[in-house]
Amino acid sequence: MSLKDFKKRKILLNTIKNLSKLTKNSSFKRNNQERILCKACGKFIYSDDLKNNLFICPHCSSYLPLTGKDRFDQLLDKGYRLIDFGTKKLNPINFPDYRKKDEDKNSEAVKLARGKILGNPVMVASLVDQYMMGSLGTYVGEEITKMIEEAEKYKLPIIIISLSGGARMQEGMFSLMQMAKISSALTSFKEKGGLYISLLTNPTMGGVSASFAAQGDYNIGEPGAIIGFAGPRVIKETLHESLPENFQRAEKLEEFGFLDMILERKDQREVLGKILRMHRRKYGRL
Repeated sequence: MSLKDFKKRKILLNTIKNLSKLTKNSSFKRNNQERILCKACGKFIYSDDLKNNLFICPHCSSYLPLTGKDRFDQLLDKGYRLIDFGTKKLNPINFPDYRKKDEDKNSEAVKLARGKILGNPVMVASLVDQYMMGSLGTYVGEEITKMIEEAEKYKLPIIIISLSGGARMQEGMFSLMQMAKISSALTSFKEKGGLYISLLTNPTMGGVSASFAAQGDYNIGEPGAIIGFAGPRVIKETLHESLPENFQRAEKLEEFGFLDMILERKDQREVLGKILRMHRRKYGRL
């Protein structure tokens, strides 16, 4: 067993041990707070502690995914508003049982908001992994496209925060078509002077990484984010070769010029605000 395999096994055993303790001992609760598992180190964190630490694991410093609201709360000035364009959720290829679990009509893999960052107007789309791993389907594609068109109409900059496993298999070719649709809307938006900032988080994979996530005027990554088309395991098994250290990690992609910069969460609001202010003459007000 290699050292890498041994470390993975140790994390898995620690995770199982922690789960066992949690189910047997109710005293693990603190003021009825939810305990969240860090998949990187296998340790639990109280939800309040995690939120206060910007959803970064205090044990191993891994970045955990955020909900759309948490992301907006972190980045946007107070008073922002959530928006949606009323897109219908479809099952275009009649995939069995695909939409039967959608009890909440507002649940899907993208959330949109309109507000300001340090006083600078902006529209933001945030993919969320709580719904089918942030996968790209017809609903996501249509909502993001309409947001881009709205931003073009009112001359507002946009930020798209990517967190996705890629195109949604349950929608077949209709999912793949969203890559072209969003890219086309972005082309029109940018030709008219629109500013697009792409924030790539862990993971940004498949059709999302191959389309709009990589098309920003600024492509920014979060520390340690895995970004690529196929995953490392698939590539390794296909090529039958060892992959270089930090393969598909944000740090390596910045080194080769795919990313313009890497921003820690504590710095994102300030830096994004400065970028928006620098380009402010190009767009109007909310």
